[in-house]
Amino acid sequence: MAFVVAAVVLVGVLCVLNMLLTFAVLRRLREHTAELARLAAGPALGGGYDPARLVGQTFPDLEPERPELVGVFDAQCSGCHKHAPEFATAVRGRAALAVVTGTGPEAEALVGLLREVPRVLVGEEAGGLAYILGVTGFPTYLRVGGDGTIVWAGSGSPEGMTESLPG
Repeated sequence: MAFVVAAVVLVGVLCVLNMLLTFAVLRRLREHTAELARLAAGPALGGGYDPARLVGQTFPDLEPERPELVGVFDAQCSGCHKHAPEFATAVRGRAALAVVTGTGPEAEALVGLLREVPRVLVGEEAGGLAYILGVTGFPTYLRVGGDGTIVWAGSGSPEGMTESLPG
């Protein structure tokens, strides 16, 4: 009889442990669902992001040359897909760089829209550059001076990025 009681107690303890683990998994799932819903909305301007705070920073040296105009885009950003062709047109014939964060078919589609840009960074390298620059809103546009300092920064549309540039 003692053996049966011990077996029932053991099964009861295992059931309670299983129930606790299940509740922990459910809590974690709710957290992940909330995070995925937030990410599904896509990166956007907001949360106090002001690209003008980038002005005065030094743009990192990139081989073979430092770009004059830079566009930072995110694959999940609908505004980025909308404004990418405008950026490609605006930078035609200039030392320009497009930075595309993210991966997958959306990133490939965005790179296709930017095919006229002389240089396009994609993937980890692009994400690292956006992080180093402190870009948290997309799309963001930068104009880099001859000394490597960011002299103009804007977001939304690339309008204004090429104003007062020679040629």
